[in-house]
Amino acid sequence: MPHSFSHRRGAAAVFAALCIALTATAHAQNSPGPQPVPLPPPIVAPADTPYPGTISLLVDATNITDRILSVHETIPIKGRDITLLYPEWLPGTHSPSNPASELAGLIVTANGKRIPWVRDRVDMYAFHVEAPKDATMLDINFQYLAPQDPKRGRISAKFADVTWNSVLLYPAGYFSRDIKFETAIRLPEAWQFACSLDVKSQNGNLVQFKETTLNTLVDSALYAGVNFKRLDLSTGPDNPVYLDVFADKPADLEITPEELQYHKNLVIEAQKLFNSHHYDRYDFLFSVSDIVSGKGLEHHQSSEDGSRANYFTDWGAGVAGRALLPHEYTHSWNGKFRRPADLWTPNFNVPMRNDLLWVYEGLTDYYGNVLTARSGMRAPEQARDVFAQIAAGFEISPGRTWRSLQDTTNEPIISSRFVPGTWQSWQRSYDYYPESDLIWLDADTKIRELSGGKKSLDDFAKLFLGMDNGSYITETYTFDDVVAALNTVQPYDWAGFLRTRVYDLAPQTPEDGITRGGYRLIYNDNLPDWMKRVEGPRPTSFATSVGFSVKADGKIEGVWWDSPASKAGITPDMQLEGVNDQKFSIESLREAILAAAVSKQSYPIKLLLKREDQFVTVSLDYHGGPRYPHLERMEGTPDRLDAIFAPSK
Repeated sequence: MPHSFSHRRGAAAVFAALCIALTATAHAQNSPGPQPVPLPPPIVAPADTPYPGTISLLVDATNITDRILSVHETIPIKGRDITLLYPEWLPGTHSPSNPASELAGLIVTANGKRIPWVRDRVDMYAFHVEAPKDATMLDINFQYLAPQDPKRGRISAKFADVTWNSVLLYPAGYFSRDIKFETAIRLPEAWQFACSLDVKSQNGNLVQFKETTLNTLVDSALYAGVNFKRLDLSTGPDNPVYLDVFADKPADLEITPEELQYHKNLVIEAQKLFNSHHYDRYDFLFSVSDIVSGKGLEHHQSSEDGSRANYFTDWGAGVAGRALLPHEYTHSWNGKFRRPADLWTPNFNVPMRNDLLWVYEGLTDYYGNVLTARSGMRAPEQARDVFAQIAAGFEISPGRTWRSLQDTTNEPIISSRFVPGTWQSWQRSYDYYPESDLIWLDADTKIRELSGGKKSLDDFAKLFLGMDNGSYITETYTFDDVVAALNTVQPYDWAGFLRTRVYDLAPQTPEDGITRGGYRLIYNDNLPDWMKRVEGPRPTSFATSVGFSVKADGKIEGVWWDSPASKAGITPDMQLEGVNDQKFSIESLREAILAAAVSKQSYPIKLLLKREDQFVTVSLDYHGGPRYPHLERMEGTPDRLDAIFAPSK
């Protein structure tokens, strides 16, 4: 009996435990688990309705030493809650590229009393303000803390690049073209300035601009500085164009008559190409400096441009970067007046989509290089060398085997959020610029071939970009619009032509434009003289031979995927210390590559490299020589390239 009772009691305990376990399991299965916290209401969408009243903006730029711009805004309201936006998505950058982290000290007052603001919990560029019911005006003060490094912030002791998008807040719920601003800036004493905005008045160092829309304000950057010269490039009173140059030193402003004529030729050639313009006055805002960084950013009636200090004083050294001004000027037609439909946004906080950047930037890059040649800024041989470099660069970059050109148009957004890749020949980067040069050259030569030389891509430029002369209203376009205009100029399967080259994987380098242009891509030991002048602070490329580029101090800047260098274990984080048991120099490496090609013993190239604290010796079994790219004339074929690069008749 005791044994039987004990057994029953134990069985009951097991049964009870099993029931508890089953109940717990059933409860766990029925429990919904954690649920997401609801998102806050979205920021009010912009509507095409005029904002009531005019916003007043005053920027104090006198604290150049600390790189601090102080901002005072007054925004008319009618006693209601308001959301203020700091511009995020900027035209021309194709990405969220205006860091909100550089805005500081934000204070909002109404009726003389400070009122609180709350940053949106999702959108870090939005600030919610609960205004008193009887308030009619908000007073806003904050500082823009520019990066201290002039290479990043573009403010130095003698120069400042003021972008209005960095120094203002604006009300949500309206198209940017429907918000009016009255803007003023206080500059350091004795500084001069250039800006495409119309000046209302100037009292000493305080400059007041005429009322304009937020759209135009953000599109009208201001350059100011100590050393300034304005050069007139106008082709006549109906086409005023100026080159506004700011320099580190007065001597850097000196320009020869020949150099000035090249820049005047640029305006002449652009006018012949497009047969129109869409500005009251155009200003090239141009810094020539080794202190602040270079720059290239388009605006409708101006452009922010920056080059090295020797741009004028050592003209021969600047061939590589000579297309900067032609590129940005072309954008006044393509990118500003005409713009891809998904790149036009109602305000500066609506995300952009970049599908047609191969037209916006790619076609502009092509005509930037063409106008550089037509204006005389590059000799025809130099222009051919540039296209040879582009084609050669893609021949050794296998990223085209897995990633389409169209997908690279997402790169501005990808790179704004992530660290750029170190194996760019495999990952791909902003390839929609240079590869599109080859595609549009292909289209240009195809039109010339099909029409028997009667038509060219210039006819497309006049039709598609030169429309509505004098209009300032942006005209958007789609892929179908591009195709239709090409077919108007020269009937062909342009939709298929573009889709196979842009949207499909295209492992083969698009060199048909070169061959149809009467040339072939070759490699030899001859480095063009103008390329020798480029070397110095910039990395020297040995990409088409050993497969890496290196700076004069030995820093490896890039290694090409699947190249002799990458196969030997060289990576972009290395420092090159020695070549064939001698201290490294650009010339010693060049001589070693050449010697390995002509040596009967075929000795490998011995490189001493450093990674972190370790030294690594690498033997490059490479004997192909320097392999500098060139375009070689194919006899018996039409020379369409020289026709493209020749000045307009």
